[in-house]
Amino acid sequence: MKHWAKSIQVALVFIGTVVGAGFASGKEVLQFFTRFGHWGAYLIIISTLFFVWIGAKVMLLAAELKARSYEDLNKHLFGENTGRWVSHLMLIVLLGVNAVMLAGAGSVFSEHLNLSYQTGLLVTMFACFLLLRKGMSAILTINTVVVPLMIGFSAFLVIETLRNPLSDQWLRAPNAVSPWAAGLSPFLYAAFNLSMSQAVLVPLGAAIGDARILRKGAWIGGIGIGALLLAGHFALSSRMPGIAQFDIPMGGIARELGAWLHWVYVFLIFMEIFTTLVADIYGLTLQLHERTKASPWMLTAALLLLCFLAGQFGFGTLLSTLYPMFGLLSLGWLFLMSRDKALPPSSEAKPPPRLSA
Repeated sequence: MKHWAKSIQVALVFIGTVVGAGFASGKEVLQFFTRFGHWGAYLIIISTLFFVWIGAKVMLLAAELKARSYEDLNKHLFGENTGRWVSHLMLIVLLGVNAVMLAGAGSVFSEHLNLSYQTGLLVTMFACFLLLRKGMSAILTINTVVVPLMIGFSAFLVIETLRNPLSDQWLRAPNAVSPWAAGLSPFLYAAFNLSMSQAVLVPLGAAIGDARILRKGAWIGGIGIGALLLAGHFALSSRMPGIAQFDIPMGGIARELGAWLHWVYVFLIFMEIFTTLVADIYGLTLQLHERTKASPWMLTAALLLLCFLAGQFGFGTLLSTLYPMFGLLSLGWLFLMSRDKALPPSSEAKPPPRLSA
């Protein structure tokens, strides 16, 4: 039972790390899957297989290498010198992605809570800093709470969608987009999200160090991500093509289902952004700590300050500029990960340091 409990915790962190602003808003699901009509469900299945397979490999390899941060993994994949430069680039882009997450939290405050954008940034930064003082245990705890709520919301959405007369659209809607774009879509989606998730999957794999727990966690987490994608795709398909006009498609569905559900959605989208921000800042802090040996809490504060400054450009600008660039790098990373042979860890891995003073 203890193994299963740990495996479920690993799975919840995996899901919470992948799910962020784009997923919660419905924009990612629409862009990568729903717009391809009845092909969408098959594309989600392909992505799910990658999440299970590569997610397990990242954590198992991190445990085998006793990796302290994702730079150790990149050096193994790309070689010592190239791996260091890839890690430099990933550090910059991951910092940009975290700035997008923080900006997304600010937008939630300004658009849905009638508070200022800057208030949203500051509140989120402060909460993230306090939580990260407790290290990996805090990430495990917050995802244990947030991810089940998100799963419950998705299940409710599916039940409500079944009442829609167009609920079978996900099975019969035609694909009006290029087959090449559809074929590439699940690889881009899995590559982007898995490469971004390694900032926390690597230290998580090293901290757990047990192959059985990590494999079970990858299976549960990967299938959970696939189920959430299918739930979102199912709900969005029944409202196509009208729902495609919204910047936050899931917000349009939530408003349609009632005021109280809209508030539940607002809370969940903020928490999904927050869990991804917390996990990625943790991974970046470990990465910089390995390089500089500076105090982890000072590094966390510096990273959050940089995200705050970058967040002044706004959510939309950051999203459209940084995400395509990271997607190109991610495909190469996914190819190398798929070829690498991850071995079961032979001994208990040394856990990464707690982020405390």
